[in-house]
Amino acid sequence: MYIGNVEIEGKALLAPMAGVADRAFRELCMSYGAAGVTSEMVSAKGFTMGDRKSKSLLMLSDKERPAAVQIFGDNPKILAEAARNALQFEPNWIDINMGCPAPKIVGNGGGSSLMKNPPLAEEIARAVVKELDGTNVPVTVKFRTGWDSEHINCVEFAKRMEDAGVAAVTVHGRTKEQMYAPGINYDAIAAVKQAVNIPVIGNGDIIDGPTASAMLERTGCDAVAVGRGAQGRPWVFQQINGYLSPELRIIPEPPMSEIMRVMINHVQKICEYKGERIGIKEARKHAAWYIRGVKGAAQYRAEIGRLESLDELYKFAAKVVESDRD
Repeated sequence: MYIGNVEIEGKALLAPMAGVADRAFRELCMSYGAAGVTSEMVSAKGFTMGDRKSKSLLMLSDKERPAAVQIFGDNPKILAEAARNALQFEPNWIDINMGCPAPKIVGNGGGSSLMKNPPLAEEIARAVVKELDGTNVPVTVKFRTGWDSEHINCVEFAKRMEDAGVAAVTVHGRTKEQMYAPGINYDAIAAVKQAVNIPVIGNGDIIDGPTASAMLERTGCDAVAVGRGAQGRPWVFQQINGYLSPELRIIPEPPMSEIMRVMINHVQKICEYKGERIGIKEARKHAAWYIRGVKGAAQYRAEIGRLESLDELYKFAAKVVESDRD
């Protein structure tokens, strides 16, 4: 699959996730075979006004390519300016978020609120594509099936994006109203794939090889984007790649000793990039995901919430491994 002039080798990409898909996590997922990654979303308005946090969120390393940066907002001119400014981070492509259902984003006219205003969404996409014309940096858009069950307009939306010149679209198989509730609308994603000639990436409830395969087979999409299924399980990309290989390799979940090793490596990287004080605080949610489903997980989560240092994390991991042997 190609996103513009960018070759994507593989079928499973890491989806953008605010507060989750930072540099440390993106690099980790790439090491397990992710075909590409996207940064946490950044406010186009904040970035163009010089917000320092926005700049840190957009930084990309050589270990996480091919990689995109994701911007959001509701003003075509500001989004175009943000896209131009984002070129300093040398993204392989730039993604526009038109699918986030978070009230704060939607309330300010960004994210999935744009699904209620397809003409404005098209104007935004067209402005960003025009701004990047001649740069060889393609533009993609991520959106949902619609605002609610009464307004499933992803096919019209996708056609508008294609007409605006975007190189690929990612469709999350839920409406804004559904948020992340169970149930993926495969038919809607399939209809998008039938309606456009650009690559379509399917997103939603992909947690392993079989679910990735189901998305590809039921929709005809070109690739999948893995979001929550990768939280605490970066090896899911290895599992998906194995399952989709001609040999259909089933790669089991790693043993607890390996899970704790990966967790420690992950948290060490977060601390390396952000400092131990901030890193440990941010790492707590990741640590809770790594022990999800483990016997005594509730008690472990309480302990994780009190972690204050890497040394405490090392002792915690050793305790989990030892308990698993009992």
